[in-house]
Amino acid sequence: MLKYVSKRILSSLVLLVLVTTLTFVMVFGGADNVAQNILGENATDAQIAALEAKLGIDRPLYEQYGDWVANAVQGDLGQSWTMGESVSRIVSGRLTVTLSMVTVAVITIGIISSLLGITAAVKGGWADRVIQVLSVIGFSLPNFWLGLILVVVFALNLRWFPATGYVDFSTSPIGWAAALTLPVAALVLSGIASASQQVRGAMIDALRQDYVRTLRAGGIRPSSVLFRHALRNAMPAALTVLSVQFIALLGGAAIIERVFAIPGLGSVTVQAALSGDVPVLMGVVVTMIILVVFVNIAIDLANAWVNPKVRL
Repeated sequence: MLKYVSKRILSSLVLLVLVTTLTFVMVFGGADNVAQNILGENATDAQIAALEAKLGIDRPLYEQYGDWVANAVQGDLGQSWTMGESVSRIVSGRLTVTLSMVTVAVITIGIISSLLGITAAVKGGWADRVIQVLSVIGFSLPNFWLGLILVVVFALNLRWFPATGYVDFSTSPIGWAAALTLPVAALVLSGIASASQQVRGAMIDALRQDYVRTLRAGGIRPSSVLFRHALRNAMPAALTVLSVQFIALLGGAAIIERVFAIPGLGSVTVQAALSGDVPVLMGVVVTMIILVVFVNIAIDLANAWVNPKVRL
């Protein structure tokens, strides 16, 4: 197990370095006329040159990258060009908001999709067909459109939940839950649709295995066969789907945060992109990469614990 963990961590570190390097080259290498955009059209050549020197973008790209890496390993992602704050502070302040929303969404997807997938695989018949139809419908609905519908129905008309904004959990747990209910609902529908189908397929494959028939013939209780044996063999597929859903939700959160005016990473990314704030964009990308790597390692370790054959 230790050897397997070491290999996964090493490969993840290599991936992190490669993706970070490519991202830096694309983001900073493509940052043309940054000083001009910040100062405006009426800026003189002298003012532009002075700002480029202040920002350090007048130097060769490899020098900029070397300085960025040296600072990044110490937790310093640079200074925002437009917001007047450090990138680390901006990202860390928004990260908790996005993670709280995405984490709740992933847990919701995991619970509901597992129940639906297991029900469809075990019951079959009309229950299976109904769940499949609902999954197709849920997968076809754009989350931003669903978010707008939820706002109109449950926030503006019924006034059950706030239409916009975010409340920190430490300030009011009830307010936090109310603020996240509609955004999470808009995020999870398509995720439940796809994940439930994956769980269904994995459970059907597991239930068709010879060992399941042997256990049933031996008089083992159906609930024990289902949950202790079949579900355990289907879990790696389900966990893999959840990791993919987590990554997809990080991207989808950007749109939902704009719809519900939630101050998360998505909204600050859009703001930085519109203003040409390259350090903030780079900080968000690196943060996302680290999250993805961490989630992939966690899912791999969970799969290896559930199914030892994965370690091979």
